[in-house]
Amino acid sequence: MQSAPTPPSAPSRRALLTGLGLAAAAPLALGVTARPAPLGHPDQPVQAGRTVLLRGASLVLTMDPSVGSGPLGAIENADVLMQNGTISAVGTALQAPRGAWVVDASGKLAMPGFVDTHTHLWQAVIRGGCTDRDLFGWFQGCTDPQRGRLTPAALHSFVRLAALDAVQSGVTTLVDWVDIFSYDLIESYVRALAGTGVRFAYAMFPPKPDAVLVTKVKKELVDPVPLGSFQVATHAARAVQDLNRAHWEAAQDMGVMLNSHVLERPEQRADDPIGVLTDIGALGPRLLINHAIHLTDAEIAAVAEHDVRAAHCPLSNMRLGSGIMRMSEFGRRGVKVGLGLDGGTNDSSDFHALMKTAIGLQRARTTDAGVFPQVHDVLRMATLGGAEALGIADRVGSLPPGKRADLVVIDPAALNFAPRFDWVGQIVFNGRPENVDAVFVDGRALKLGGRLVEVDTDRVVREAEAAATHLRATA
Repeated sequence: MQSAPTPPSAPSRRALLTGLGLAAAAPLALGVTARPAPLGHPDQPVQAGRTVLLRGASLVLTMDPSVGSGPLGAIENADVLMQNGTISAVGTALQAPRGAWVVDASGKLAMPGFVDTHTHLWQAVIRGGCTDRDLFGWFQGCTDPQRGRLTPAALHSFVRLAALDAVQSGVTTLVDWVDIFSYDLIESYVRALAGTGVRFAYAMFPPKPDAVLVTKVKKELVDPVPLGSFQVATHAARAVQDLNRAHWEAAQDMGVMLNSHVLERPEQRADDPIGVLTDIGALGPRLLINHAIHLTDAEIAAVAEHDVRAAHCPLSNMRLGSGIMRMSEFGRRGVKVGLGLDGGTNDSSDFHALMKTAIGLQRARTTDAGVFPQVHDVLRMATLGGAEALGIADRVGSLPPGKRADLVVIDPAALNFAPRFDWVGQIVFNGRPENVDAVFVDGRALKLGGRLVEVDTDRVVREAEAAATHLRATA
């Protein structure tokens, strides 16, 4: 769900970010202990990049059939060793290296972290708003009035709130599609993202062909963040085809993905977005299309033929009455699809609800409980499938040795989850964010024992509330 553009403003002359990469790494540092410790209760802080051994997880879903059994690469009663931000080993009875922090994960489940392929974090300011509106009513009643009032401080508080909510829900990678243009606002946005420790792609929508600003944002704000990456965002339509072409050329020059909203509503058929993207030469694996609800058979075939990637946002699409993506056709043709929370029109960051809805909507649409996606399909879409859609599956999305150590630990010993019947199905149909006991990104713990690490959540909420109150008072 994109935002309607706001007028661009001149880049700020404020001092540029300094030490942003270090700022992203420092606040969540943990310590090392050589003794086994219960999850979330280390004896000392564990420093980023050090060795962590998850000991005795009852079930590990590696998402790699070559590492474990079945389509999800499952291993029972297994350990996961993380060293220098990577997965070093997955297996039973691994030896703890000298000085490792050994974490007791018995009775728990481990799996790759969730990959959110499409969101708009700043829209946390309008959660629960415009509940009786469709996409265009949402623009008019919620996004447009708020975007023009944003200040750097307010924006920082909303982005931080939403990003931390995503992390505590098990999201380890996210793609944020952003159409906020002034340099001081962009600086505040990236700083907020970097400070949470999440892996992110900043997808920037330039309102006009402005290679100078795009390059400046990428090189000076995003590139210095170790876990940050960059995309060029667009909204494909005949009326702005020249702008779409400029965006695609900028993406090519920088070697990054082009990220476009496509046919979220049936009224956007007149925009002919797939035709535009075809005409500018953008169809291919470096194109990510969001929503993609109202595509024809021929357009789905073209997307599949050119290996275009897609982000499916079922909760947002349902909330806005936009329609239901034809996932069975995308799956049949082998299109790489990930899941997206889509910011304010999702209202929360519950990836379990997102997976359950992705399954449920297709079953309701087809009246067929056997339709794609099934549980193992949607778990893959939420992890490795999302990484494949973003072109980063060589780094994240599964847990074989050599990949970055982005993973979550789920505690099924809860009223909503127990008793054990089929844990794989229960992750999707029973799980909730409160079952996410730990989150590691690049081997660094962002959540332990059900709590965000070194984050004053009360303060985060207070500051977001104060910022929202101030914005409403200036209306």
